[in-house]
Amino acid sequence: MAVINILSPHVADMIAAGEVVERPASVIKELMENSFDAGAKSVTVEIKGGGATYIRVADDGCGMAPEDAGLAFMRHATSKLRDERGLEAIGTMGFRGEALAAISAVSEVELTTRRCGDNEGTLVTLTAGDIQDMGPTGCPEGTVMAVKGLFFNTPARLKFLKSDRSEASACVQTALRCALGRPEVSVRFIRDGKEEFFSPGDGRSESAVYSLLGRDIARDMLPCSCKDGELSVHGFVSSPAAGRGSRSAQYFYCNGRYIRSALLQAAVEQAYKNCLLTGRYPACVLYLELSFAGVDVNVHPAKTEVRFSQEKRVFDLVYHAVLSALGMEDRTKAPAGYDGQIPEKTAASKTPSPSAIPAPVRAVFAPDTRPAAQAGQAVPAAKPGLYQTLSAGQFRAQGCMVNSAEKTADLTEIRPASQGAAASLGAYEMPYQTRLDMPDGRPARDIRPEMPENSTDAGSERVKAVEKPVQNVESPLIPDHKIVGEAMKTYIIVEVGDELLLIDKHAAHERLNFDRLRARGGRAMAQTLLEPATLRICDGDRELLEENGELLCELGFEIEPYGERDYIIRSVPADIAPADAVAAVEEVCGKLRGGKAPDPAAARDEILHTVACKAAIKAGWDTDIKELERLVEAVLSGEIRYCPHGRPISVAVTRRDLDKLFRRIV
Repeated sequence: MAVINILSPHVADMIAAGEVVERPASVIKELMENSFDAGAKSVTVEIKGGGATYIRVADDGCGMAPEDAGLAFMRHATSKLRDERGLEAIGTMGFRGEALAAISAVSEVELTTRRCGDNEGTLVTLTAGDIQDMGPTGCPEGTVMAVKGLFFNTPARLKFLKSDRSEASACVQTALRCALGRPEVSVRFIRDGKEEFFSPGDGRSESAVYSLLGRDIARDMLPCSCKDGELSVHGFVSSPAAGRGSRSAQYFYCNGRYIRSALLQAAVEQAYKNCLLTGRYPACVLYLELSFAGVDVNVHPAKTEVRFSQEKRVFDLVYHAVLSALGMEDRTKAPAGYDGQIPEKTAASKTPSPSAIPAPVRAVFAPDTRPAAQAGQAVPAAKPGLYQTLSAGQFRAQGCMVNSAEKTADLTEIRPASQGAAASLGAYEMPYQTRLDMPDGRPARDIRPEMPENSTDAGSERVKAVEKPVQNVESPLIPDHKIVGEAMKTYIIVEVGDELLLIDKHAAHERLNFDRLRARGGRAMAQTLLEPATLRICDGDRELLEENGELLCELGFEIEPYGERDYIIRSVPADIAPADAVAAVEEVCGKLRGGKAPDPAAARDEILHTVACKAAIKAGWDTDIKELERLVEAVLSGEIRYCPHGRPISVAVTRRDLDKLFRRIV
């Protein structure tokens, strides 16, 4: 008795339908893509119930001739592919010739179509894949496909459909994704007689984003684009402040086709690293364009997965496009109401040209003629623009720690130990004031003094600022502003034009610290603790410390075993207060233990997060006005926008917002 049976064409079609038609949403996707391939400018989708009862897709495309209308429902019948060479460069949405055959095999279908210029159209009715009737009919140009009783002849599949509400929601999302990929096509979706969405079809992607995803998402979108030869990407990505709880608002398109791509998803999320809260995800609508031969869409029956021939180039293109968009965001502006366009947040006028950026202030060393101060005595005041040098004893007398092994000075920051952090410098040199002024009175930022080759012992020298000519000093990088004060010793209140800017001073300082540490290549200056701290580790942390020992050493931590479960901390980064040494190491171990750092680069960033946070000004501290001014300048200049954990640094409140609160306007 034969064991192997040859299935009938009808059964084979029903099995094949399962690969293409999983649920009513699959039918909508296939029919809408056919409409796009037909050159439609307008598509209307209508469903009843969850779509299994009734689906209707009407378009104004090219339509079909009578002889083609019947052939279209035969398996592997297509007008979009001639031979195997066509598979090497597929430029249409559909090409397999399976969609209509699969749909008609498990439903009742009524097709009405008319070619442009024909006097009459064609009506075809099918049941379970068999043509029941076919003849001429009067109808408008284009094609209307009505699908009724989906899965009526496959009850096993019908019973696995979800509720009408769930299936209808899937239909809406599928149609929305298709419409979002074709801004030049007007799409209307009707559910049980009620319009769910409508896209204008004006060819502008920002209009499609606004009409399909809504005002709230569109308002927080940043335009982005990048081009590399035949590869290009454009679209929108969300502000890091508008992170979402899932990836449901990520839309990727390749040559107009909606795709799911782990590669593109990774490229986008990599660009948001260090500026998005943990557990939050960006929203995006990205349109990738490349040669048809550079992508293989014949990977999955539903054609939602693709394979790129140059994956690294595609990854880099998307990554840099998103990174550039995030770098151009202006966080000092309050969100405005939508005026028909995506808010313009990347105006080129706000990005200074290289010639408009002042030349850096340079510093040289000169003998110190001031008398030395004894321990416990006040240090003589320095003239504006001068840096002082303290001996080790004088330095410790002021409550700061030093590391005499380091010979490179970083004179951009000072943190007295009395404020909860150690001094951020190398040998015995420390700045008397944290910044210099330009000749026109404007503050200079990011001062990096240079050590001369023939410099001698730093303990007998001081630093004198020598300013180089400044280019375009009449072009300010920072808008006029006034620091009103602090609220709750946490938020800096700044008046900028007709807006009040609230700045989280801890988050702002943390970002400055993090960027400074990363600019050094992650290598932090260490400070030897006068009294080494003892740390008792948890089970498993010993292995973590051993695996990352070299990295911890580079970042300024010197940790030695001291018994079975105890360790001695002999040095920590110079930015961290000695009192925070144990807490800092415990936090680093917790992050490494939690699996948040799967590679050395990520591990380095996680540790730098901890160092930057521990060294930052804390909420509740009394902060000097000069330090507040430095933070304000960094925010207003666009130097910093988000803390390393992704929280926003600043929030703007407009005068209009205040007038509405006080009922000055309605």
